[in-house]
Amino acid sequence: MSNKNTNLHRAKRSKDDEFYTTYETIEKELAHYVEQFKNKTVLCNCDNPFTSNFSKYFICNFNVLGLKRLICTSFSQSDYEQPSLFDNLNPISQKGFVFDISNISEFYDGQKILSDFLVSSNSVKELKGNGDFRSEECINYLKQCDIVVTNPPFSLFKEMVSEIMKYNKKFLMIGNQNALTYKEIFPLVQNNIVWTGYQFGEMKFRVPADSEPRSTRYWVDETGQKWRSLGNAMWLTNLDNKRRHENLKLTQCFNPVIHQKYDNFNAIHVRNITEIPFDYSGIMGVPITIINRYNSEQFEIIGEANHGSDSKYDIFKPILNGREIFKRILIRNKTV
Repeated sequence: MSNKNTNLHRAKRSKDDEFYTTYETIEKELAHYVEQFKNKTVLCNCDNPFTSNFSKYFICNFNVLGLKRLICTSFSQSDYEQPSLFDNLNPISQKGFVFDISNISEFYDGQKILSDFLVSSNSVKELKGNGDFRSEECINYLKQCDIVVTNPPFSLFKEMVSEIMKYNKKFLMIGNQNALTYKEIFPLVQNNIVWTGYQFGEMKFRVPADSEPRSTRYWVDETGQKWRSLGNAMWLTNLDNKRRHENLKLTQCFNPVIHQKYDNFNAIHVRNITEIPFDYSGIMGVPITIINRYNSEQFEIIGEANHGSDSKYDIFKPILNGREIFKRILIRNKTV
């Protein structure tokens, strides 16, 4: 566990790894899955109950969703603080916290009421360890849950997914779109085991007070809170949703001038999703954003084209007219 803890500490200290999800982002996505949460135990396993908007959302909507139980665990260290959402609580501890509740008698809304509730409910306890989601006590909570909902450190996203899949749990998590081509994630997408949620692309996040200013996608609000937006954020899930069953509307015919073949592989290069031909039955190299519009009844994912050596799914390095192209997803239209 020492190496894992070191990695988690490093992830938490990385200024590019700390993104705190807004309540609005969570609420917007969860609205599409309400029925799937009824009588379920939800685990938010990267979420301090005092500071996380995931904790806040599920506390406020415990009865609306008809939850059976809510568990929130958090990783803590002396040099790491999340921005507080509550007025009168700012716990700092070397140990993680766990919030575990099976009944909320009233509908709670508002930061002050929530903070009072956390104290009065006596449902927040210190963990034995620091709350690493891979620790034995946190894995025990994972075993007890039905659905994991969280925003893990982006550098640990693939490890989080691996743990969840190991114990055959449902999940809904925020990550970076680049994770879709990781060797640990891509096979799950290819085999229609996981898919993207409704929000894919632009998202805004609170960031720590010591985050360095950036020339773009960065601002400070009137309260002094620092913010960053990401153009390649996503929700990844294995909860069913309507959009993954919708066909992508294709309007272009195959044109050998536009749809040129790669120099080193029998597949055509498609510059963007809108240029996918509806009448081509061969392999096509398309942007990774196709995964957000992927319907397994319409398309088959053959593999990816990146370095040609990353994994058994990375088939070749895409070269067009002597020039290397950015990584592509290889698909075939099953309806032609």
